[in-house]
Amino acid sequence: MSTSRAVTSPACTARLEPRRRHQHGRWSSSSDLPRRTATATFLANKARERGRGCGAAPCSSSVRADTIGCLEAEPWGAAVALQVAPPATTAPAEQRVHEVVLKQTALAAAAPRTKARIEPMAGGLKTAAFDRCGEVCKEYAKTFYLATQLMTPERRRAIWAIYVWCRRTDELVDGPNASHISALALDRWESRLEDIFAGRPYDMLDAALSDTVANFPVDIQPFRDMIEGMRMDLRKSRYRTFDELYLYCYYVAGTVGLMSVPVMGISPDSRAATETVYKGALALGLANQLTNILRDVGEDARRGRIYLPQDELEMAGLSEADIFNGRVTDDWRSFMSGQITRARAFFRQAEEGATELNQESRWPVWASLLLYRQILDEIEANDFDNFTKRAYVPKTKKLMALPKAYLRSLMVPSSLTLSQRHYSSL
Repeated sequence: MSTSRAVTSPACTARLEPRRRHQHGRWSSSSDLPRRTATATFLANKARERGRGCGAAPCSSSVRADTIGCLEAEPWGAAVALQVAPPATTAPAEQRVHEVVLKQTALAAAAPRTKARIEPMAGGLKTAAFDRCGEVCKEYAKTFYLATQLMTPERRRAIWAIYVWCRRTDELVDGPNASHISALALDRWESRLEDIFAGRPYDMLDAALSDTVANFPVDIQPFRDMIEGMRMDLRKSRYRTFDELYLYCYYVAGTVGLMSVPVMGISPDSRAATETVYKGALALGLANQLTNILRDVGEDARRGRIYLPQDELEMAGLSEADIFNGRVTDDWRSFMSGQITRARAFFRQAEEGATELNQESRWPVWASLLLYRQILDEIEANDFDNFTKRAYVPKTKKLMALPKAYLRSLMVPSSLTLSQRHYSSL
């Protein structure tokens, strides 16, 4: 299996250095945008092509990293509306994920906002367990490990514990013994997870997570869902619609955001709804995983896997043969442009949640967001050839992103700024 899951941290930090590899609301709402933009951008691109072919003036709004092309200047209507009608109801995957978000939000709301339910660390075994988690994190995710140093010791150790569990889970189907992993093995891993939450850890790394979930308002469901994502990878290599792919991305990456926010905490200055913060965390996990998928199209294809919505491929006039043969055509560029636009929309939504976290917890999140988003830029720089070229962010660009992420982490919550503007206008 090639597409590495975005085992991100705080709402989602960079995966353990990936080896390979919508929000609920009304059609007109901004939170609904990420799920729709790939199809919309493709249709807008086609409309521009038709316009150029008949001598009409091209659209004055070009597709940039922070726009959705013609859709910025033109309403969703005319020929586009005739081809894709807005869905009448929320997609099943969205609704299922939204229910998990609401459950985690309720748990967080019941806990103190300014301080996590921390118990004093006791015993040499616990100290050794957390130290070992830190060593694993430092070895496999150096940038993330560095960014966690600004967090309080309790939060930092807890995030390390979550990171290590996610890594161990991911390696069940992505590690050296992946060919021997069965559904039964995943069932046993889930049973072991139940024991962790019940206070019966099997080893010292389990003990670190057990201590974490006992002292922070972390729900077990996102952990279970990540294991379900591993099961999905054992039996599924195609995704008919984005709704199916959305659920997969939630399972293997969006879950990490829901695990992490209770540990990272929400700023006492935040005026945002708790649900908004969790949705932002979910969006960052989804964005990171979609970015992994777009980066690794060629590598996945060589393993017989296609992590792209088949109906959208068909709409673009593309087939599986085009992907397996690695054909970079105008249709492929147009299709990829839409997919990248969708991922960027999720990144923008993630920013809404990142600004609301505790200040000492924001740096890892912003580092992940800025670093992963650069991969999309590199795909474009490669002329959308993700068949034979791997979108690689040079080390210098990565280093430059860290101080930018740090400065972003110092900004006051955007909800506080909006609240102040509101009252000043009264």
